[in-house]
Amino acid sequence: MITAREVAEWMFSHFETSKYLYQESIVYKIKKEFGTDFVYTNENGNLAIGKDVLKEFRKLSEGKVVWERGDRAWRKLRENETYKGRQVE
Repeated sequence: MITAREVAEWMFSHFETSKYLYQESIVYKIKKEFGTDFVYTNENGNLAIGKDVLKEFRKLSEGKVVWERGDRAWRKLRENETYKGRQVE
C-alpha cells in the first residue's frame, strides 16, 4: 500500500528535475499515478493535493523550496535568498 510519504517523495523527485513544480499539473499526475486517495476536490471545485501529501512534501523540502503564490508553483530557493518561510509573493 502506497503512503502519503511515498507520494511526497515521488513529487519531490519531480521537483528536483525541474525549475518549477506547478500544482495544477502535478496534482493530475498524482491522481493518474497513485489514484484518488491522495487528491481531493477543494471548495472551488478544483482538484487539489491531499493535505497529508503536502505535509510530507513540506518535511522533505523545508528550507530548500518556496511557494510562488502567483505562479501556483514551488521553486527552489535561489542562492541569493534567505529562507524566511515557505510562501513568497
